[in-house]
Amino acid sequence: MAFRQLHLNAFLMTVGHHEAAWRLPESDPFAHVDVRHYIELAQIAERGKLDSLFLADSPVLWNSVGRRPAGGLEPTVLLAALATATSRIGLIATASTTYNEPYNIARRFASIDHISGGRAGWNVVTTAQLDAARNFNLASLPSHRDRYERAAEFIDVTRKLWDSWEDDAPVGDKEAGVWGDDAKLHPPGHSGRFFQVAGALDVPRSPQGHPLLVQAGSSADGKELAARHADAVFTAQQTLAEAQEFYADLKRRALTEGRDPEAIKILPGIVPAIGATEKEAKDLEEELDRLIKPEYALKQLADTLHLSPADLHLDRPLPADLPPEAEIEGAKSRYTLIVDLARRENLTVRQLIGRLGGGRGHRTFAGTPEQVADAIQHWFENGAADGFNIMAPVLPSGLERFVDQVVPILQQRGLFRTGYTGSTLREHYGLARPAAVLEGA
Repeated sequence: MAFRQLHLNAFLMTVGHHEAAWRLPESDPFAHVDVRHYIELAQIAERGKLDSLFLADSPVLWNSVGRRPAGGLEPTVLLAALATATSRIGLIATASTTYNEPYNIARRFASIDHISGGRAGWNVVTTAQLDAARNFNLASLPSHRDRYERAAEFIDVTRKLWDSWEDDAPVGDKEAGVWGDDAKLHPPGHSGRFFQVAGALDVPRSPQGHPLLVQAGSSADGKELAARHADAVFTAQQTLAEAQEFYADLKRRALTEGRDPEAIKILPGIVPAIGATEKEAKDLEEELDRLIKPEYALKQLADTLHLSPADLHLDRPLPADLPPEAEIEGAKSRYTLIVDLARRENLTVRQLIGRLGGGRGHRTFAGTPEQVADAIQHWFENGAADGFNIMAPVLPSGLERFVDQVVPILQQRGLFRTGYTGSTLREHYGLARPAAVLEGA
């Protein structure tokens, strides 16, 4: 049996995951629309031999532009630039199944896979914001169930499109004057509840066959979708017990779907504030928390909890009569995580805002490089994670510290690679290239 090693992904967000990172003297508040900033981050992550980097996205302008760097570059366009500036690291971007069509998404990620030599990954989301629906000719947010049923069919059609060319359909026979073999094209001819897609993709089958599929929902519907389709899962848990429960549940679900549980990699998020001493790390965390403007954070928390800001009081706990998760049509799992965190630790709204400001519900951790490595190793070795989604609170400095100070410790412990052994994202994750399932064959 092969020795199990960590998988590490760098989640890149503007100038850091902490909402006040842009206010630090070291930060450029406009770097989030500068491709050179992302190239630097991608190259740092590749220097650390990380499996992949990840760009989140939502087709809506988030909250008030007063709060933090707002808007951003379209992530698949940005991935194309990063592909030419790197050579080995995987490249994952988010695209919504609610506000796209399978044909354009299949084409986009197949193109990135070709450009990068097989390093593309698609983070599949269903998009929970009402404001996004209103940007796409809808008066209301589609129900949680409808969004996930659409996502399942969307993925099915996308895979058919990626498989609509056999690997050897391109011939390139100059002497015979035959560029390709039409008999090796397999149009999906799909007709379903949400989509009708007739023709073959206009991009040949890509180096990975299927770009890596990543999923980030932790609701019951999200876990069901992940168990059937995901190669990797980005998730948020606050405690070891919660992470172990999620990990075991998703692995069981994958097995029920007839999949090898080891073929789905579970990567919780961690926001590591790293210092030479524990005090230095906690001082950084406290400095960032002091720079949060409560009036902005209060509105976002109220929106997440489906309340009015007037219902929340900074120096009191959350209201006792919050609705159950079953009544929430937005981000169900994140809603429950936030409420459980506040109740479990008896936090005031002000304290809760501080905790969420660092990672929006992901686990935050302040410590030395050794302490960060210990925290990662403990979850990895105790059935809670196959690796981690690294969410540096400040960029680029937080990612540099992780790569230059934490990664070497993990390497010395035999927990992480010292060099890339493969060239594709699937190879980094130890996943096979899928054989084409040919329509009409």
